[in-house]
Amino acid sequence: MLKGIDPLLSPELLKVLAEMGHGDEIVIADANFTATSLARRAAMAPLPVIALPGASVQRTVEAVLSLLPLDASVAQPVVYMQVCDMPAGYRSRLQRDVIASLQSGSHAAPEQCEAMERFAFYDRVRQAFAIVHTGDLQPYGNFLLRKGVISEALAA
Repeated sequence: MLKGIDPLLSPELLKVLAEMGHGDEIVIADANFTATSLARRAAMAPLPVIALPGASVQRTVEAVLSLLPLDASVAQPVVYMQVCDMPAGYRSRLQRDVIASLQSGSHAAPEQCEAMERFAFYDRVRQAFAIVHTGDLQPYGNFLLRKGVISEALAA
């Protein structure tokens, strides 16, 4: 246990967050997500899969963003899996709650969150840095967060 760090962030997850660089992406996935099989078929090497079976997607996103800045150099640093067979613009209750939490925490505005078709999302996951597999039972509760930079102001 460390002082000032969200206790949901396990040592394994803290290590992954510390190793990520600018532009790297981490997936926060629901319990139904095919984390292990996608991790094995990753582009470069097997992705780490960090299990947080007692955690919700929203709580995990909040904990991760307590340490990880989102990428300000892209228009949409947050991607979530679009619910199949629903009209464009539809967001599940969980998706709406996570996006509202992102906004209230000053991490991202709703327009900075992009819905992505399920199989395109899977393809993007194969390029990610790691997958956090939660115990959330809400389907389509899958988010991808792109890491930004932690820096000082540029010297003139």
